[in-house]
Amino acid sequence: MTVPQIDDAVAAAAFRRLLDHLRLRTDVQNVDLMGHGGFCRNCLADWVSEASGGTMDKATARHAVYGMTADAWKARHQNEATPEQLKRMEESVAKNKAAQEAALDEALDESFPASDPPAMTEPSR
Repeated sequence: MTVPQIDDAVAAAAFRRLLDHLRLRTDVQNVDLMGHGGFCRNCLADWVSEASGGTMDKATARHAVYGMTADAWKARHQNEATPEQLKRMEESVAKNKAAQEAALDEALDESFPASDPPAMTEPSR
């Protein structure tokens, strides 16, 4: 079964709603987002910056995601991470890396045939 595609207008509306939600839920720390979801507000901002093709630097993208500068958000809302939160985040980051490596391996497998083409295995005439 193929995955349905989301058009850009719908994706943009959903993304804006996600930003509103993250701005509202300042009680949810980035370390918790990373520990449970494998991404945080900073990740989202970095993806925005990368997708901008160089028109939005990381600081500007973070301001757009947080609704204020990242430093202002940290001063107002960020708590000291507990050892448990940090451990969960480290485990989540490791899962992200493993998934990325698996995706790269799969992409490489798909880009190279399982065997050499006939021209390379048959003797020349």
